[in-house]
Amino acid sequence: MADAGIRGIRFTLFDPTTSVTGFDMIEPLAKRVRYLGCHVQLHLTGDQIVEHEALLMRIATPIVFDHMGRLPQPQGTSHPAFRIIRRLIDRGNTWVKLSSIYQDSKVGPPTYADQSEVARAFLKAAPERMLWGSDWPHPTEKDQKPDDALLFDLIADWAPAETLRQRLLVENPAELYGFPR
Repeated sequence: MADAGIRGIRFTLFDPTTSVTGFDMIEPLAKRVRYLGCHVQLHLTGDQIVEHEALLMRIATPIVFDHMGRLPQPQGTSHPAFRIIRRLIDRGNTWVKLSSIYQDSKVGPPTYADQSEVARAFLKAAPERMLWGSDWPHPTEKDQKPDDALLFDLIADWAPAETLRQRLLVENPAELYGFPR
């Protein structure tokens, strides 16, 4: 599977009514894929991160939090899930995908200022373990799809230094996914 480009497994549990996996599957499957050099990507809500903190702290396999941990607004970085993610980041094996900022924003375009604050806080905490993602084709958005160019342009606001953008868009994904340099 690694030769085919598989680098991790994903759990989408933010809506348990549509999930085909459960929280009880994360730990045993994380143990199994760790030895394959894979990571565990989690799409959870901030409240689910808080509820399952003990489980998350037990996982030794690299973790990738999708959609910036779905921290609810207006709490954002003051939500307890932010502190949990930060503790996991500080252990050195956790990454955060700065993606899908429109899902939890109460401010909305063009700045998504509330979620941009969260993105900048994560980048400040651990620029070496942040990834950018477009979330294209925006499957959760049924009526009005976000403007992809506008979303991409926000990177310059979050990461004004070219070296930080290089890390976010090139170096970090290369490290996590094993892309050739």
